[in-house]
Amino acid sequence: MTATTVSGAPDAKAIREAVALACQAPSLHNSQPWRWIAEAATLQLWADPNRSMPATDHTGRELMLSCGAVLNHLHVAMSAAGWDSATERFPDPDNPYHLATSQFRPAATVTAEHRRRAEAISRRRTDRLPFGPPVRWAATESVLRRAVIPYEVLLDVVADDQRPALAEASRLTETLRRNDTTYISELRWWTSPFTSDASHAPESALVSSSEAARVDVARAFPPAGGGHRRPGIDHDQSKIVVLSTEGEEPVDVLRCGEALSAVLLECTMMGLATCTLTHMTEIAMSRNIIAQITGTAGQPQLLIRVGQSPANDHHVERTRRRPVTEVLEFRG
Repeated sequence: MTATTVSGAPDAKAIREAVALACQAPSLHNSQPWRWIAEAATLQLWADPNRSMPATDHTGRELMLSCGAVLNHLHVAMSAAGWDSATERFPDPDNPYHLATSQFRPAATVTAEHRRRAEAISRRRTDRLPFGPPVRWAATESVLRRAVIPYEVLLDVVADDQRPALAEASRLTETLRRNDTTYISELRWWTSPFTSDASHAPESALVSSSEAARVDVARAFPPAGGGHRRPGIDHDQSKIVVLSTEGEEPVDVLRCGEALSAVLLECTMMGLATCTLTHMTEIAMSRNIIAQITGTAGQPQLLIRVGQSPANDHHVERTRRRPVTEVLEFRG
């Protein structure tokens, strides 16, 4: 991307390219519940309630996390294009769907680190297969803890001896939702091979029954195919990171989504595989269990599996995204 200036502001091409890259951000069932409005010298982020998942996310909390992730991706994309961002979150107290307004000024410099982070956006995938243990974890954990500081988010790591308790809570959560027909319908809609919607999950992003059996903490999706990928990993050996917030206000959750983006991109740059988990934080009982396991003083918002995938393992296709013309509007 290039930063073409008009009176010191990014032009339409720069905005369009940055938004297209930012929209590679993860979202619940790839719902992509966001829209952008470029007006005057600002770029506004709005929540799109028409793309919510009410059975899975009945409070709208995960919609807010998704929008936080796309907001941080946008800042990363603009930085690589030569623009610093100044963002006001929830600029209109009377409109909860207007999540942020950003303005941009030319950056003093664009570093190799800026470019690497933007490139990581396109390389990141949600990987639901079992992971090998992450190498040099102590150093990685230190990097991730620093990454969430700007967002006032708490980061905890589930201790290995607490993993069985977390896995049991994960199984209990799935059992409680097994008879929730609207929840199951949303899962089937997203994983159906017969839908043409841009939110649909590619088959390679899903797991077979035998693959799922080797991952102890995961959302239960309808099984896909009969694959047995990564046969050399007999059980998931990931580290599980928990992101929590001190408060439960929408701005807290939005910033947690920004922190999620930061963590995922740091992991991608380090060559680590990731899988964001929100199924346990959708139920209050499970959130309480997570808080007890980690000892966090905050409210758990999501979990992330972090680990190693085998070298040259490119099994996961990129999940499709909506055309930028559907999510970005220029006004004035």
